[in-house]
Amino acid sequence: MDYRIELVGVPVSDADRSKAFYGDQLGWPVDHDVVVNENLRFIQVTPPGSACSIAFGVGLGDMEPGSLRALQVVVSNADEALADLRARGVEAQGVDEQPWGRFVYFADPDGNTWSVQELPKRDDAA
Repeated sequence: MDYRIELVGVPVSDADRSKAFYGDQLGWPVDHDVVVNENLRFIQVTPPGSACSIAFGVGLGDMEPGSLRALQVVVSNADEALADLRARGVEAQGVDEQPWGRFVYFADPDGNTWSVQELPKRDDAA
């Protein structure tokens, strides 16, 4: 039995502001933006190359906006990711060198935090 994570809910206070941040500023494709009624709106965004999307909107959960502190994406080069984020006007911290990878950090407008990881090079001989 496979269990694939394909969608993570992100708590936001303003769906339009978040759509502009993730879709326009970060450049992540907006897969869906569906308004069911005034109390329910579903927006799905997928980072380029990712099998997992994020969802936010109106009426999708009860977490406080900005309370998600565990989102992580993996990139091939942390320096290039930092340059890309900063070129898009995102306040990004980095590069943090750790034995388990190189990291860049940023937050969305609500304060949900992201880490961007470049995996360490593996020694295939080991």
